[in-house]
Amino acid sequence: MMRIWPGKSYPLGATYDGAGTNFALFSEVASKVELCLFDANGNEQKFPLPERTGYVWHGYLPAIDPGQRYGYRVHGPWEPEKGLRCNPHKLLIDPYARAIEGHPKWDEAVYPYRFGQKEDLVLNGADSAPFMPRSVVTSPYFDWSDDRPPRHPWHETVVYEVHVKGFTQRHPDVPEEQRGKYAGLASPAAIQHLRSLGVTAVELLPIHQFVHSQHLQDKGLRNYWGYDTIGFFAPHNEYASRGQRGEQVQEFKAMVKALHQADIEVFLDVVYNHTSEGNHLGPMLSFKGIDNTAYYRTVADNPHFYMDYTGTGNSLNMRQPYVLQLLMDSLRYWVQEMHVDGFRFDLAATLARGLHEVDRLSAFFDLIQQDPVVSRVKLIAEPWDVGEGGYQVGNFPPQWSEWNGKYRDTVRDYWRGQDSLLGEFANRFTGSSDLYASTGRRPYASINFVTAHDGFTLRDLVSYNEKHNEANKEDNKDGESHNRSWNSGAEGRWIRGIPPRPDGGRRR
Repeated sequence: MMRIWPGKSYPLGATYDGAGTNFALFSEVASKVELCLFDANGNEQKFPLPERTGYVWHGYLPAIDPGQRYGYRVHGPWEPEKGLRCNPHKLLIDPYARAIEGHPKWDEAVYPYRFGQKEDLVLNGADSAPFMPRSVVTSPYFDWSDDRPPRHPWHETVVYEVHVKGFTQRHPDVPEEQRGKYAGLASPAAIQHLRSLGVTAVELLPIHQFVHSQHLQDKGLRNYWGYDTIGFFAPHNEYASRGQRGEQVQEFKAMVKALHQADIEVFLDVVYNHTSEGNHLGPMLSFKGIDNTAYYRTVADNPHFYMDYTGTGNSLNMRQPYVLQLLMDSLRYWVQEMHVDGFRFDLAATLARGLHEVDRLSAFFDLIQQDPVVSRVKLIAEPWDVGEGGYQVGNFPPQWSEWNGKYRDTVRDYWRGQDSLLGEFANRFTGSSDLYASTGRRPYASINFVTAHDGFTLRDLVSYNEKHNEANKEDNKDGESHNRSWNSGAEGRWIRGIPPRPDGGRRR
């Protein structure tokens, strides 16, 4: 049997050094941590991590190379009413996994509790490994040659929000095998189109590994947008031409290199405010089984339940040092190893929450301010969340830019002829000094936009008064209802001179 060596507590995750791989996992609550290696047939070999330094469990295995599939099992207390949810029957994704292979298969086994018995209090002893994705050891080596960040100044930056799959899936000039993939976005046809628009930066909708939740798959649907992260270091595997054994990392790097050669920056839309494990009734995929009360904000006087500032069931615990380290390590990884040029932070007000209120000088923003790597790239906040006091446009630190929702709303209202808006429109169009000047920020602190992935597209904005999301099978209840749109007198799109149907249905 292979012998595991003590290894090192830093860095966290699986680190290949050319001769073997070091494994390190944080858990304050664990009594034992097992590293689980899987071969191509799914056979599992377990190695108890032999050392613990502080709260980091670690071990080193020689001759473990890139492409090795692995996961963890964490032993510890099962007391859900106290927020303690360790269950060694559940295979867990490494929070620091650089690549993830596969997706959860929704079986009762991936849930830590038994269905139909005292809510979520009875431990589920079924093995989840047959239904779980695998973490993958990756190679850190890549030929970046003369890659350089374009570094366009903010006042010359034109940001184009792009969905990696949607942008190229039906593009006739992108090779078929590259459509919907990172390679497709790096293809000459895609890059030529971006350059023809005058784009200086692409802002990629979430490409961190995300989950297709059970409630969507039960309806025959999938998570198109990606706002349900489970791996903060891993490029989403479905966007890779070959998403097996870590190949997605190399393909993502090649995409960034090609875009940089075309003088186009790459920003990531990142979702650090919650994960895809949901609330107390959600599945156990990673953080929940590693150290639940460390990773998640729980209700102060009832840790059985989660604080939810995002509408997704949970919120990450920004008061915990190892959670802050996870986020900062992730950001630095994407800058230093993957060469991205900036980030747009989803529901960024959630990241600023200390105890309850939004605090502009919270620990997360302090860490970014002093970080020599992350503080030097472009930082964009979506300056709101769904909690009380969550609308924070104009209140982020000086080095940040913000999605300016007031600009969006004012321009839409002005276009559709709302009364008494000329002064407000002029204020927004000239830089929104009322929001940014008091902290010394220049007009480029305002990311001015009219449409994005939220609500109507630009074409819908001039075609519909009401939303029509029937295809999502949620009775048209999902999505933003107040879009400040105008149908010009007829509900629906005009296509090739043909008026919309009288029932207002969409033509496709």
